[in-house]
Amino acid sequence: MSDFPKTARVVIIGGGVVGVSTLYHLAKAGWTDCVLLEKNELTAGSTWHAAGNCPNFAPNWAVMNMQRYSLDMYRTLADDVDYPMNYHVTGALRLGHTKERAQEFQRVCGQAQAMGLPLEMIGIEDMKNYNPFVETHDLSAVLWDPLDGDIDPAQLTQALAKGARDLGARIERFCPATGVTQKDSGDWIVHTEKGDITCEKLVNAAGYYAARVGEWFKPYGGRDVPLTVMSHQYFLTEEIDEIKAWTKENGKKTPMIRDVDSSYYLRQDKNGLNLGPYERNCKAHWVTKDDPMPHDFSFQLYPDDLERLEWYIEDAMERVPALGTAGVGRNINGPIPYAPDGLPMIGPMPGVKNAFEAHSFTFGIVQGGGAGKVMAEWLIHGETEIDMWAVDPRRYTDYADFDFCHAKALETYGHEYGMHFPHKMWPAGRNKKLSPNHDRLIADGGQMGAYNGWERANWFAHDGEDTSVEATETWEREGPWKAGVAREVEAATNDVAVLDMPGFSRYTLTGEGAAEWLRGQIAGALPKAGRMNLGYFTDSRGRIVTEVTIIRWGEDDFWLMTAAVAQWHDFEFLRDRLAPGLTMTDITKDWSTALVSGAKSRDLMAQISDGDLSTGWLTIQDATVAGKPAKLFRINFGGELGWEVHTSFDDAAAVYTAIRDAGAKPFGMFALNAMRIEKGYRTWKGDLSTDYTLLEGGMERFIRFNKPQDFPGKAALLSEQQQGRKKGFATMTLDNPGPADAPYMSPIWANGEVVGETTSGDWGFRINKSVALGMVRSDVNIVGGKVEIEIYGERYAATIHEDQPLWDPENERIRA
Repeated sequence: MSDFPKTARVVIIGGGVVGVSTLYHLAKAGWTDCVLLEKNELTAGSTWHAAGNCPNFAPNWAVMNMQRYSLDMYRTLADDVDYPMNYHVTGALRLGHTKERAQEFQRVCGQAQAMGLPLEMIGIEDMKNYNPFVETHDLSAVLWDPLDGDIDPAQLTQALAKGARDLGARIERFCPATGVTQKDSGDWIVHTEKGDITCEKLVNAAGYYAARVGEWFKPYGGRDVPLTVMSHQYFLTEEIDEIKAWTKENGKKTPMIRDVDSSYYLRQDKNGLNLGPYERNCKAHWVTKDDPMPHDFSFQLYPDDLERLEWYIEDAMERVPALGTAGVGRNINGPIPYAPDGLPMIGPMPGVKNAFEAHSFTFGIVQGGGAGKVMAEWLIHGETEIDMWAVDPRRYTDYADFDFCHAKALETYGHEYGMHFPHKMWPAGRNKKLSPNHDRLIADGGQMGAYNGWERANWFAHDGEDTSVEATETWEREGPWKAGVAREVEAATNDVAVLDMPGFSRYTLTGEGAAEWLRGQIAGALPKAGRMNLGYFTDSRGRIVTEVTIIRWGEDDFWLMTAAVAQWHDFEFLRDRLAPGLTMTDITKDWSTALVSGAKSRDLMAQISDGDLSTGWLTIQDATVAGKPAKLFRINFGGELGWEVHTSFDDAAAVYTAIRDAGAKPFGMFALNAMRIEKGYRTWKGDLSTDYTLLEGGMERFIRFNKPQDFPGKAALLSEQQQGRKKGFATMTLDNPGPADAPYMSPIWANGEVVGETTSGDWGFRINKSVALGMVRSDVNIVGGKVEIEIYGERYAATIHEDQPLWDPENERIRA
């Protein structure tokens, strides 16, 4: 073992396609002093038995970009690394049975156009021109992706491995890692049966063993890895004469078929067919004491369980009768790791410095190329080219326990092709974190949603209003919630209403020099003691990492508050940059918040509080509310007169009850979102993300270029200011709105070309208009100018407005 590496810049644990792709991309970027450890042979986990399907289609913007990169890379990889591969670009037909599915297809086609991908809708009868074996009954829409296809997973992985080795990176096969130790310096020692390796950074790319590897990191701040191992089956038929004859005549394979409402894919494999269902009656493995995870499951499968697939097989035979003419040649039933939402984990390991994760891939072959690129960016630069929050491991915090992960994995797998409607709340894994007021919210008709595991009311139903899940399965704004949201906006505007908001992420920041450290981190200025403001943190390119509400109690005594879902992300982002001698503590669970809103809110607060209610906007104070100590913040995300009332978690019920009993009506998150969008207030990871710089986001007023502190991204923003923005934030209203508001990443058109994309959209009840916020190319982003917004396949004329609130533009109401 004299040649066994003793040191490395990065060690990757796991030799599946994602781990090897990460090594390849590191080597391509010049980081050749990197080592990959695989306990068996490369591909021994989920990779070897993967079907190898390669779609572009993804409803998620970040994931679609990742898959687009993969497929573009795969088309030249064999030549790039001089390793032959079987990669068939056959195209694929995606079949829909409902109006809602057709709308989803149209939306993804719009996203694809913005990325330069040739996805398109075709006529139902026309699909036989692509695949003559498919029947057209009972369909509402067909989407065609000419770049879809399939690739040999083992060959792909070996090609990436050859490329990495040729560039100088190391792969150690049959070398299981057995544990890790972190040194005081932050470096790691990786223990193996062949010896120890000291490295700067570590990647857990261990596939369905990622949770077991994750246990090693718990002494250094780690957590239980939120994944469940699911059983996925697909089977290959024997040779089918019709398929063989067509292939010989046409010199190519038939396009793939995905019947997503029936929940399966069907594609040609050699001269037979490959059927892969995602069945509702699905099964997890290694989740009970009588089914323990084996020490080594390399190149192994579960026993066949075809009875689970009977309905899907029968449905597929009706769709493609040729399927029923051949017997089953081979069945594959193998383990696939599932995160609770079915998206992978790619990014910094929560709680652990210098450690990263790249695992839980349910579609690892198509995402492997892009995932390797993203992981290499995290390792080398500490930031990624495009915003990858959708797959960031920190999106799940302490509520993602075993029960949650198991319930969500079953729900997600069984609805692999499920549509994620804007008002639908999926039922599995709920009630993980409850407000002290939860029972009262339910009694008042609260229809709940989960925000970082915290249950908050989205809207309040009156007797007789439909609260079924089925009623929410629409992309349109009309639904039983609309009347409720209208009532709540009215109350929160012209009367008085209260929103129970547990789970605001909040941290204390103290220590001598805290203020000066903050000045060097944010783009703008700090508030004076006794006041609050917004601070924006940017990356090296001036892009928006996060928005933090800065509450200043004293010279070096702060609260920092952020979105609920940002809890772990923002804490670690700030912690990793913290100056010596400063202390930051997460106090999220210790406090809760009630937002009191409306023209009569001062009158109500005067009944139950001894606070000074004459203080102006953005002031803070200690006071008593309903006899309980509280902190009053003069701020309202809905843009009306109001206060955030912050109390200890234990006092939250008494304070909320007093506010309600004094006459405040309850309102929910749907109403708050409708109100904030009329004010042009941005939301984190929607309007505010690392896809945009602070200048593009329209945040010039939060930048102090003339301050002496050299905050991150300052040079990049100065350069952008001098050269001019290529695109900028736009507030738009639809001239003649259709039945739906603009979803995230809808294309914006002008003069026959895509000139931008929406970042959020909703109905503004106070102005009675459909509002869209977004990014528009600078030459088109002109006040009063006209654009078209594509919403589920239809284009609607829209007007660009000044970057100021559409409702109460002078902020007279919030300052009243």
